[in-house]
Amino acid sequence: MIKFLLKGLWRDKSRSRLPIIIVSLGVMLTVWLHAYITGFMGDTIEMNARFSHGHVKVMTRAYAEDMNQLPNDLAITGADSLLETLKTAFPGMEWAPRIQFGGLVDAPDEVGETRAQGPALGLGIDLLSPGSREDERLNLSRSLVRGRMPDQAGEALLSDEFAVKLGVNPGDDVTLIGSTMNGSMAMYNFTVSGTLSFGASIMDRGTLVADLHDVRAALDMHDAAGEILGFSKSGFYEDDDSREMAGSFNAMHEGSRDEFAPLMKSLSQQGNMGQYVDITNTWSQYISLIFIFAMSLVLWNAGLLGGLRRYGEVGIRLAMGEEKGHVYRSMIIESVFIGIAGSVIGTMAGLFLAYLIQKYGINISGMMQGASVMFPSSIRARITPVDFYIGFFPGLLSTVLGTMLSGIGIYKRQTARLFKELEA
Repeated sequence: MIKFLLKGLWRDKSRSRLPIIIVSLGVMLTVWLHAYITGFMGDTIEMNARFSHGHVKVMTRAYAEDMNQLPNDLAITGADSLLETLKTAFPGMEWAPRIQFGGLVDAPDEVGETRAQGPALGLGIDLLSPGSREDERLNLSRSLVRGRMPDQAGEALLSDEFAVKLGVNPGDDVTLIGSTMNGSMAMYNFTVSGTLSFGASIMDRGTLVADLHDVRAALDMHDAAGEILGFSKSGFYEDDDSREMAGSFNAMHEGSRDEFAPLMKSLSQQGNMGQYVDITNTWSQYISLIFIFAMSLVLWNAGLLGGLRRYGEVGIRLAMGEEKGHVYRSMIIESVFIGIAGSVIGTMAGLFLAYLIQKYGINISGMMQGASVMFPSSIRARITPVDFYIGFFPGLLSTVLGTMLSGIGIYKRQTARLFKELEA
């Protein structure tokens, strides 16, 4: 019987072509939109990860207790050897040592006297090492307002608003005044190579970004780092995997009582980020479910109309003596074949579109007045395992349910009235 029904669908295109096209389009939109929403809702998480939290973060136990105060006197020592250990133990991650610090930026006049001063938040990252992805990760080059990126030691970037307030232009010298890792006073000269737009007022008011090695020299933090951030090579944050990784790393140092022993935390274990991750996942599911429900209604209606259009065929089959149950079952089996075929084709098409957006993104830089560090220049989709089967819910179930509902009328047909219907 199944072979007979398949031949019938293959030879009679009017019964299969249009329904499969409708189901394929509905499933394609469902898969594509779910991947798009997952990527779009995760952009804020990725922005926080790239800028300050990482997918995982390694620091000392003492530093972790007061991490919001940026206590560099409790920073990691022997950071380079720990970095090599992390690369060996977790090859699926990219690791980036960083130093966050505070200080006073002094702008001298022509004779070297102070012309203007201002407090600044400092960030030491690896800008000059070959193969470093910190520039790309923080969107620095695209956020330049004036000047250029540092290409040699002793150069730094300032937030543009801060530079204007100080009266500093690219090529001018500034002095960082702060405290070293050991608590003594630090003074270090930088040449401003360019200015940045961060897109956040608190950072635009006063931020300095310099190469990690310069910051180490300025703060007497040789072979030290406040934090070592880890980023998944897939480019997306996976909470379960990150938590498992943090647990396995911390288990290696569980027996140590040293307050300077390294400690790893996932993004969701830092501050309020866990709550934000949960909220993002919940809203992503709600939005996806609303669209899936709407698409299910469309495909259910398509299956219902498809069954109603075949009442003439059903009448002929009943007039010829075919049992009502047999007609009903055959229509359901046909709808299953149509639903499976449409769902497979639609899923493949939806995954292809989602892959293109995941890889190349949708450029939205033209929608913003100016690029900034805190806002991505493109929106990307994200393909997850759910996308490989989520389209079958509206594609298969809704189509079959629509056919089942329309087919109930078969049992209400009276054989005595069939000939009158056929004559009409």
